[in-house]
Amino acid sequence: MSRPAYLGKMLLHWCEACNVPVLGKQCGCGKKTRKVEVTPPGDIRPAFDYDIKRINSVSEKQFNAPLIPEGHLVVLNKAPYEDRMDEIIADGEVLASIRFEIESCEWVLLPRLEGARRLFQGRDRKGLKKWVVIDQGIVPFILKKGASVLAPGVLEADPEIQKEDEVVVLNPAGEVVCCGRARMTGKDMVEEQRGNAVKPRWNEEPRPEKSLPGGQSWDDAVRANENVLDIMIKNSHAFIKNVVGSMDLKVSVSYSGGKDSLAVLQLVDEALEDYEIMFADTGLEFPETLENVKKVVDYYGKSLKIAGAGDSFWDSIGVFGPPTLDTRWCCKICKLGPITRLIDENYEGGCLSFIGQRQYESHARSISKKVWKNPWVGNQVGASPIQEWTALHVWLYLFRTKAPYNPAYEKGYDRMGCWLCPSSSLADFFQLEESHPELAKKLNSHLLTYAESVGLSPEWVRYGFWRYKRYPQVLRELADKKGISLIPTQAAPNELHFEVATGYRPCKAGGISADGSFGQAIDIETLKESGMLNPVGKVSFIEGAASVVRGESRAQVFASGNVNGRSEDEKLLKKLMRTMELSVRRALLCQGCGVCVGHCRHDAIKVKDGKAFVSENCVHCGDCIEVCPLVKFM
Repeated sequence: MSRPAYLGKMLLHWCEACNVPVLGKQCGCGKKTRKVEVTPPGDIRPAFDYDIKRINSVSEKQFNAPLIPEGHLVVLNKAPYEDRMDEIIADGEVLASIRFEIESCEWVLLPRLEGARRLFQGRDRKGLKKWVVIDQGIVPFILKKGASVLAPGVLEADPEIQKEDEVVVLNPAGEVVCCGRARMTGKDMVEEQRGNAVKPRWNEEPRPEKSLPGGQSWDDAVRANENVLDIMIKNSHAFIKNVVGSMDLKVSVSYSGGKDSLAVLQLVDEALEDYEIMFADTGLEFPETLENVKKVVDYYGKSLKIAGAGDSFWDSIGVFGPPTLDTRWCCKICKLGPITRLIDENYEGGCLSFIGQRQYESHARSISKKVWKNPWVGNQVGASPIQEWTALHVWLYLFRTKAPYNPAYEKGYDRMGCWLCPSSSLADFFQLEESHPELAKKLNSHLLTYAESVGLSPEWVRYGFWRYKRYPQVLRELADKKGISLIPTQAAPNELHFEVATGYRPCKAGGISADGSFGQAIDIETLKESGMLNPVGKVSFIEGAASVVRGESRAQVFASGNVNGRSEDEKLLKKLMRTMELSVRRALLCQGCGVCVGHCRHDAIKVKDGKAFVSENCVHCGDCIEVCPLVKFM
């Protein structure tokens, strides 16, 4: 399981007088708040009606009772786990966690003590499920020594309990003693005379349940947080104006259809008059996102510039294979490349883009500066006015301003972006089957075709193994348990191999020579038309071969696929052979993303008809080679 990470201050408090979450020590009503202890990073967000219905549905399935009563505000806190897990907070208490179990592909509720009290205390347990009643004599051992519940101490148990179920342990008076996981069936708990019956996760002296009066709305929460929001908004406005005043660049807001970029757009609109909206249509956007972009543009009345990737993802998946957490080529091909081209065509000298980045999202973003330059988009300066905001700051601000947020958030999604992003949880892909079955079907069709082509099973797709190059331990264990092979039995289609056949050695004429081969024919005419060898050095062509000279080193690539090189310096020759290999790959497999365009300081690269072309103006610096996704990810 992932370890909790502190990415910012833990800010969640609760006003018990108003019964609303507050991001500070004092409520807008003037009363002091109580801090709520949640798992880091503590990026709290509201639970929408869909989320509450899912929680209650899972609770009813497991315990035959709903966890959340009507009319109570609920917030969720995403906690570290192998897939997706949220802590459920209501009335200022963490009631339970809800998590998606990878093996069963189902949601499971893990009640905390307060949640268990709400489910069981004051109710007839015979109408409930997953309960265990223990002898009062063993209660002190559980509470003071953290002991497990042993079978001889069990008086009664729900006979439907199965091993590994989440259960609630009660004393004979029906009070909650602990919550945990069953180590044997309910039937065995009563009949066996030895063995562990329940492994407790949480235990505490029995006490009455704590519930506060309901009836609150998110408008009440906004009023309770007015002072907190005013300070954050004021600081963000000042940041926006300072950044704009410090550089002579046109201003844009990068809008993605997500809550964070919408908050930034609202802040910029309040602080500035002159700006444009920029949207990267990756071709993998939720339908709700595309509709929301239209609505947002009308709402703010600003011009929109769209960087459209079209079918780039589906055209490229056959070359790269499915994107993974380690090789997210899709982001470069479908988003950053098109943005680079858009800026190059519309903003002479580049642009300043305000972006919805927050420190609570990831470790990388927690250490990022508030103003930065994306290494993949060389002609854009990025700035984040909400770097220190939590998700709850964002949502309260959007509720307060009535900004038009994406309705897909109300369908169980906690983030917006490409609907097939490999960084999504397996839970999200099962959610996709429910909310957008046509999209799920399209993705599964491509993944199954790829899996079959490399000799992997449909289960490799079902359990989300395709999202990884390096499999986490939990998935390796699942693969062993279910007999799922993780090793392809044949090469991926369109894979282009390159091997140095003879190594580096002194030749008869002196110096160092190298011989390599792609193992297949190479279209020399494609190399010539693309100009992709120009970044390597001075290029010349003869029938059936291309020659490149760089300083005292020389290399040739032949139509047969062989590559020969010669130099006086072994280190320089190794570098030349590598750049020759990479440049041939770029020429043959170019996806026309345009990332290289923004990195060319001499305006020598253009994208035409879905391919990049390097002109003779190239000065052979080679900067465009290393940033190419084909180089980075293949």
